Amino acid sequence: MKTLVRPAISLLLLLTLVTGGLYPAVATGLAQALFAHQAHGSLVVDGGQAVGSELIGQGFSAPKYFWPRPSATSPEPYNGANSGGSNLGPLNPALQDAVKARIEALRAADPGNPLSVPVDLVTASASGLDPHISPAAARYQAARVARVRQLPLPAVEALIDRCTERPLLGFLGEERVSVLALNRALDQALPR
Repeated sequence: MKTLVRPAISLLLLLTLVTGGLYPAVATGLAQALFAHQAHGSLVVDGGQAVGSELIGQGFSAPKYFWPRPSATSPEPYNGANSGGSNLGPLNPALQDAVKARIEALRAADPGNPLSVPVDLVTASASGLDPHISPAAARYQAARVARVRQLPLPAVEALIDRCTERPLLGFLGEERVSVLALNRALDQALPR
């Protein structure tokens, strides 16, 4: 028995040191050295002050801003410490009611908009923290933002085009628009 316990304890201590100490220290050091921006949360800094993250959505609700996807995090929306979807299935009455309410809110904010409401404006992502919307979702909101800011619609649409991120390597993923980047660009380029 003694011949089995001693090597087992020694191996446990060695693996604990390697996997619990050495590996995390090396991985953290490499991340800090090679990917410092990402390792620190991909923070967006303006005037020395963090205004958001490239990775976590924020709740913009003023009509002069583009609105993000809804968030399903709790206890408050866009809670980075509590990522997770609503886990409501497509036939769940609670999800159907939430989607209807979101569509009504979008229609009320821009009653003359003839476009179909894009699905990403009425459903939360799996994490509940998605910082991006589709270009269609941005274009759906462009008329409202232009009207509230008293700007020409083509100027707002040009800003959407400028802020649209293309798929990685031209084919991995889909085009997307960072809501934070678009709203910051809107404030900087076309303030009102």
